Amino acid sequence: MSLAKRTRSVRGPASAIAVALGCALLLSGCASDPLADQYRAGSGKNYIAGDGSVTEIVPENRSDAVVFEGVDESGGTISSRELSGEVIVVNFWYAGCAPCRAEAPVLEEAFEDSASTGVAFVGVNVRDQAETAQTFNKEFGVTYSSIIDTNGQAQLAFATNVPPNAVPTTLVLDRQGRVAARILGQLKNASILTTIISDVAAEKN
Repeated sequence: MSLAKRTRSVRGPASAIAVALGCALLLSGCASDPLADQYRAGSGKNYIAGDGSVTEIVPENRSDAVVFEGVDESGGTISSRELSGEVIVVNFWYAGCAPCRAEAPVLEEAFEDSASTGVAFVGVNVRDQAETAQTFNKEFGVTYSSIIDTNGQAQLAFATNVPPNAVPTTLVLDRQGRVAARILGQLKNASILTTIISDVAAEKN
């Protein structure tokens, strides 16, 4: 699978909005996390509707690199090893999730805006078969690929960063493969994500 067309390199000043929160992205034991709270309470939904809150982690507080791999909707392989050295945006979704449908055009806009700057976009479809994902992509104009993760392998790799059923969630991984930022719930504005991408891409290794 080729992801070359999804990469770019960023030049420009990093913004000063990086925030290191005490729970860092480790949701277990982080009582203030809105998605974790909803999950514990139970809602009867098939997804947990996050509030779009953003957590950014300064480099010295980031955890180890996340290693993941899976087969996409076209039968190709997506691997963190193949994307090593790039900033990676990972979005967890499935077709029947209402906020996932709402944010799909916004994610695509962010992808298009970032296409020349060395960033890879990867979806992780947590529920659907490949045909359903392909239909979704056509309906919403999504042009980047998604891992079809019905076996939960990719979700397991991100288990400490994404709570159960926390769909949609968007992560930004730095060039070392570490989680640098997380958006809980629906992304409502592409500029939020593109700003984070620019900041992370501009970091010195």
